[in-house]
Amino acid sequence: MNRTLHPYRSLAVSGGLALCLLASCSKDKSEDKAKATTTSAAQNAADPKAEAKAVEAEAAKAKAADAEAAKKAADTKKVAEAIEQLEKELATERERWTEAVVTSAKTLAATDYATAKDALSALIASPHRKPSNVARDAFRHPLETLQFFGIAPTSHVVEMGVGRGWYTEILAPMVSRNGQFTGGTYNAEGPADSMRTVYGMRQNAFFGSSKELYGNVKTFDLGTDELVIGEPESADVVLAIREMHNWQRGDSLEAKLKAIATVLKPGGTFGVVQHRAKADAKADESAEQGYLPEAWVISKVEAAGLRLVAKSEINANDKDTKDYEDGVWTLPPALAKGETDRARYEAIGESDRMTLRFEKPAAE
Repeated sequence: MNRTLHPYRSLAVSGGLALCLLASCSKDKSEDKAKATTTSAAQNAADPKAEAKAVEAEAAKAKAADAEAAKKAADTKKVAEAIEQLEKELATERERWTEAVVTSAKTLAATDYATAKDALSALIASPHRKPSNVARDAFRHPLETLQFFGIAPTSHVVEMGVGRGWYTEILAPMVSRNGQFTGGTYNAEGPADSMRTVYGMRQNAFFGSSKELYGNVKTFDLGTDELVIGEPESADVVLAIREMHNWQRGDSLEAKLKAIATVLKPGGTFGVVQHRAKADAKADESAEQGYLPEAWVISKVEAAGLRLVAKSEINANDKDTKDYEDGVWTLPPALAKGETDRARYEAIGESDRMTLRFEKPAAE
């Protein structure tokens, strides 16, 4: 005959046994821990070197924690100062958007141009552009560069890094009516100690400056671990303008190239403008100076499944010696050395740049 215990009684019996075992186990563990502590202390007392090493390790740990806290505090202060400066810049920019500039922007947004060249020419000459950006046209050749990449008013264009909007203020309005602009940005509500938060705030303010020109813009977050630019095979053109050295420095180059190859339509264009290192430079080293070797760039992009179809020397500059202590940022517009040798660096101009057009092969 089988005996059946009442279920609650069964739980009580087994629970009581578990408590007894747990108490016994806890007692044994406490005794073992006490013994171990006593033994360790005795060993350290018997071995002054071991005791000194333990003290040294604790001191090193505390020092590292202090250093991390100090860095976080310094970074937070830097970000706060950058936000304060950004607010001043935005106030100045708002003043620049007079009624005449707003009217011009509305006209641009409402106009269909006969050719891509007509559209680009009108946008490049438009007063909506920041004067400081216009001042760089002689070095960056926006009309020739964007024509080389084959951008049309009907294109879906992806810009991998909006930055301060140098190319964005031309591209986004160009495709706003009959195409699409998608820009890579950062989270404006990010950590208080990250400069990416400032970049996100600047980019949000930029897109908010004109509903007519930027109201149809789409964005994607460059700061995510798994980068997704958009729907697969949805983009006609993806641009990386002076970006790829940062990808190499941040160990994200392969991931970004993979995402680019994914979002491009078959036959779509990947356009690259990049500070060009000396041919024999090592990419890991030259990237820290803002430059990359051209052959290395081509090999990396082709390894991602895209093929080189054209090169241009539109943005070349043979005056660039590429050997500056502060890297490419020594040259205009950054002028990292301030007034030191300023005339010399302004005479050189902006960096020597490769301009490359890649294509995503059609599926076979």
